[in-house]
Amino acid sequence: MTGITTHVLDIHTGLPMAGVQVELFDVASDPPTRISGGRTNADGRTDAPMLPGTAARTGHFELRFHVGDYFKSSDVLTEVVPVRFRVFDAAQHYHVPMLCAPWYFSTYRGS
Repeated sequence: MTGITTHVLDIHTGLPMAGVQVELFDVASDPPTRISGGRTNADGRTDAPMLPGTAARTGHFELRFHVGDYFKSSDVLTEVVPVRFRVFDAAQHYHVPMLCAPWYFSTYRGS
């Protein structure tokens, strides 16, 4: 499997975050070019890869997680969480999960 995938988890509740808008941008261009977007499903994942394996390539990318709409509370730290990363080997799969709460977020390279 190749390409870019993601999922979003609410660490406050321990549940997947459904309905979160996620966008993928190519940040090598100025301004950044939007490649794809979608909303997370009940499992916290987008129904399709953000970048399918057939379009896999090296480059600099940014995932934007629109978490403010999900939490809808006055103590949300950020509305949109940007995660910039580099694909250095297009033959590999890049899974970039987002862990968040209204006042916290973190990511890592998953499998």
